[in-house]
Amino acid sequence: MEHGQPAAGGNQAELIALIERRALRRGSFKLASGREASYYLDAKQVVLEARGAMLVGRSILARLSACGPLPDAIGGLAIGADPITAAVVTMAGVAGLPLLGFLVRKEPKDHGTQKFIEGPVQPGQRVVIVEDVTTTGGSALVAIQRARAHGLVVERVVTVIDRLAGASAAFAAEGIPLESLVTIRDLGLEPDAA
Repeated sequence: MEHGQPAAGGNQAELIALIERRALRRGSFKLASGREASYYLDAKQVVLEARGAMLVGRSILARLSACGPLPDAIGGLAIGADPITAAVVTMAGVAGLPLLGFLVRKEPKDHGTQKFIEGPVQPGQRVVIVEDVTTTGGSALVAIQRARAHGLVVERVVTVIDRLAGASAAFAAEGIPLESLVTIRDLGLEPDAA
């Protein structure tokens, strides 16, 4: 699927409106990638409220279902991916579909099992990495690396919002496609100059 294709169930217009109302801030911002931007997208303002979580969870689950057999699990780098993972796994549970979730820690715990990957996943399982906002793809690339080190087979990355700033090419270099529910162009924005 291409970037920004309609969210499943005809909910893309509602999701775009929610993102514009809750997540989009204009001004001068420094992004996690280190880039400067004229706007900021705080997707947590969408995925941490009931309607937004349902829309995102349902849309990603529909995307995964449309791609053939569901992956075994979804997850991504804490904390941005955590509410997305929970939303998708919850919607899968509501639909009676088997889907596991996992979290990728930025740093391993200094006690207990000291793992980077948390959750009921096992080496050899097929997984999808999720992300809230994708710019250059750095966070998801860390999640991909750690998932692979755990023995997981990463099939794709799905993001709520793609800033169209190079992530797709970065993932393609790893042999992994990127899909987005919404791109900045759906919000009437263009990529900031690098």
